Amino acid sequence: MTVMHWYTAGWLCLCLAAVGLVVRTPSRFTLLQRNYWLLLVEPWKLATALVATAGFMVMAPYTGDPTWDYVDAFFMSALTYATAPWCVAVLYRVFKRRESWQALYVALCCWFFTASWSYDLYIWIRDGYYPLTWTSNIVASSFLYLMAGLLWNLEWQADRGTQFAFSSAAWPMPAPQRSWRIVWIAVPIIVLVAILMGQFLANP
Repeated sequence: MTVMHWYTAGWLCLCLAAVGLVVRTPSRFTLLQRNYWLLLVEPWKLATALVATAGFMVMAPYTGDPTWDYVDAFFMSALTYATAPWCVAVLYRVFKRRESWQALYVALCCWFFTASWSYDLYIWIRDGYYPLTWTSNIVASSFLYLMAGLLWNLEWQADRGTQFAFSSAAWPMPAPQRSWRIVWIAVPIIVLVAILMGQFLANP
């Protein structure tokens, strides 16, 4: 077996263990709570997710990267939308001692599966070899994943102003108030991501 075979076997075991933890004690994981998904279906979040997904899919053929196609652009975007807000929230809330270490473990597995391992496996199945770009992809995709998790956690509260929803002890609770004031943080995040993605098109 090659090093990449061992690496793949290792992350598959890590992911299976994470699935086992969730199946064994689902109540521990806010990812499965209805309120978390209500946070995700706010109109502006759905709209930005759809635009981002479409953008990644349209860009795929023009980046000069043969490992980037419509399929991985779609499923990595979809997985990011579903899990990034939760994973970023868990990292913060473990630091604040509001989440368990089990949640942290599962969140890290979700993060790396979305940003790297799902892509690696897809290319291996599609092309018959482990992608040589896996190391650069894990860095770039993790940055995008972090930005997505922060963006889709933005909310505005009359008593606290613009904040990240996970900073509230009651998270995940659907934000009852909406305000354009979040654009002052949302737009810089979106522009930063757009600039990064623009580099792929400018230097294919």
